[in-house]
Amino acid sequence: MKALLVFFLLAAPAFAQDPASTSSGIAACGPANVKFAVKEDKAQQSRTQLEPGKALVYVIEDYAAVCLVGCATVRVGLDGAWIGANQGHTYFFFTVTPGEHHLCSNWQSSLERYSSMYSLANFTAEAGKAYYFRTRAWFSYQVPRFDLEALSSDEGNYLVAASPRAFSHPKK
Repeated sequence: MKALLVFFLLAAPAFAQDPASTSSGIAACGPANVKFAVKEDKAQQSRTQLEPGKALVYVIEDYAAVCLVGCATVRVGLDGAWIGANQGHTYFFFTVTPGEHHLCSNWQSSLERYSSMYSLANFTAEAGKAYYFRTRAWFSYQVPRFDLEALSSDEGNYLVAASPRAFSHPKK
């Protein structure tokens, strides 16, 4: 009887979860069927000129391994639509209007174990400012890990300068 009581106490939170609320977190992403092809440009990039009234957002992939077989492709969504992807040690950037925005990153993979990994962030953009986010995919004790984090401008500038720019487009 005690075992049954313990089971119900531990299982109660799982029964209380609303499926809509757990999936609503990935509303910042885009449609699951959109996949990206990524190419990197190793040419030295000049710094981007910011459009008046906009903020600039950099997303840098910091892949924690040497890409011998292939690097993780990480697609990035903003406010419900995919906007690009990185692969390996690359970055891309985009502009946003001032206000609150929701960022999503997802490990693009044909393996369900990896493709179900999402990480989310939100930020309030101010015109004329730059924002830096880092995505990372790695293995810890043979378990895949994935995250998205905001960076300081110092760390962001360093990683952008040390990485080639990624150019991505949706696969057909």
